[in-house]
Amino acid sequence: MSGASDRAEASGPPNWILHHPAQMKDLEVADSAQVHAAFLVYMDLTEVRQWKEVSCVKSPELQLVLLEAKEKEGGPVQSVLPLPVHRSLNHRSIRHVLDRGFPMLLCAVASDSTLVYQRMTDGLVTPDPPAGSFQDMGRRQHRKRRQKQH
Repeated sequence: MSGASDRAEASGPPNWILHHPAQMKDLEVADSAQVHAAFLVYMDLTEVRQWKEVSCVKSPELQLVLLEAKEKEGGPVQSVLPLPVHRSLNHRSIRHVLDRGFPMLLCAVASDSTLVYQRMTDGLVTPDPPAGSFQDMGRRQHRKRRQKQH
């Protein structure tokens, strides 16, 4: 080992928390539960999911903290709306975030810090077909069983 790496190990791991946004509190959003939810989502996106260029943005119209991030390097910017599960959401709020021009993710944050992401779109989107081979045996299989019993 070199002397430089020995000194780095001796000083301990870098204080990674200092790289995260302390300015989230400075955005002056009155709903502390929503700010806490935004921080949890921020930590999930940066530390767990390894998203790139994650930043905090205040929405004065909604009095919320929004996050903007890229899922991959060079990917499109996405708006993430973190909300505590007890907070209601209306069409106007969703419309406001969608009108920012970025794809939108809604993240519901439970009291136990469970995060559930839901992609929101402008309009209806046709679902993807099921992966792999899919065979509907529901009613036909039931009918065959019933015929064998009689």
